[in-house]
Amino acid sequence: METVTPFKEVIDEIKESGGEAVKYCYQCGKCDTVCPWNRVTAFSMRRLIREAAFGLTEIEREEIWRCTTCGRCPRQCPRDVRQIDDVVALRRMASGYGVFPAAVKPVRTATAGLAAEGNPFGEERTKRADWAIGLPVKKYEEGMEVLYFPGCYPSFDPRLKKVAAATADILNKAGVDFGILGAGENCCGESIRKTGNEELFKRLARENIKTFIDNGVKKILVSSPHCYHTFKNEYPGFGVNFEVVHVSRLLFDLVNDGRLRITGEYGKKVTYHDPCYLGRHNGIYDEPRGVLGKIPGLELVEMPESREDSLCCGMGGGRVWMETSKSERFSNLRLEQAVGTGAEVLVTSCPYCITALEESRLVLGYGDRIQIKDITEVLREVI
Repeated sequence: METVTPFKEVIDEIKESGGEAVKYCYQCGKCDTVCPWNRVTAFSMRRLIREAAFGLTEIEREEIWRCTTCGRCPRQCPRDVRQIDDVVALRRMASGYGVFPAAVKPVRTATAGLAAEGNPFGEERTKRADWAIGLPVKKYEEGMEVLYFPGCYPSFDPRLKKVAAATADILNKAGVDFGILGAGENCCGESIRKTGNEELFKRLARENIKTFIDNGVKKILVSSPHCYHTFKNEYPGFGVNFEVVHVSRLLFDLVNDGRLRITGEYGKKVTYHDPCYLGRHNGIYDEPRGVLGKIPGLELVEMPESREDSLCCGMGGGRVWMETSKSERFSNLRLEQAVGTGAEVLVTSCPYCITALEESRLVLGYGDRIQIKDITEVLREVI
């Protein structure tokens, strides 16, 4: 039987992990001014922090599930109140009691899939490497240069499988000695941890860590910024330190070192979307732009909100498994910004962002007016 964390313990945890919200938050409201939710509806992180600090939170309300953990409010907070930690603590309490508003209930399906098959789609674990069928991709063996860990979306989602295939093609062309573990992998656990399910996260993490150690893994290449963040910043909490590299950084090094030769042109106007967990959370801004800047004929233009101020796609914080009405999708706003630059292609480097932006492209009826591509897909066209 799952243990339910008493309300007082959650509040105590909020006071500790959240920079002692009671003591430090002075309700300036700067968090609300930068929160993307206030671009589509009314939402107040300031109020959530205030209520949580005094034990007044109603866990039945949908508000505690809205935060996408994009990281904009902690950057603005003058008192170092860790809003993300606070929200996740509240979600742990709500999920412990089994309290899920209607829009959040799909999390239960994702949870069941993760518990049974190690992925949120509930797909058979044995199919995790099916994206590589017909490609020159080997099973990882100790001593290889790098383990490629595609993540759940590139392993199972039809659209994102193309990203995994593009990555493998690039690695082969660059002569990188890499392999995959396929059915031996679990989800990294990042998104389910953000929904408050700490126990499932720990289980997934421990199983992954054991698999990595048993296979002699030293260096891990990932397609997802969420995997990158979790392996790099959260798995060390289990006493391990793997070298973790996001694909955008590896591409930058491969091009600069001459291991990848760009032979074609890309005569299109392109804009780049900074994923929250690659940019704000981990400071990777220059490498993706450095890769795009090396491609002949490519014209790179910036959107109004870029780099540290990038507008969240709306899929972080476990929101990828929740329902968001069409009128409240941040990705709609982001796509309109991209179209406003005159770009023909919106490039990013996150499976969640691609999923959200592709959906918005259909919802807004942009059709072929603008394409959504991962940076690996663009690079593969010109090498």
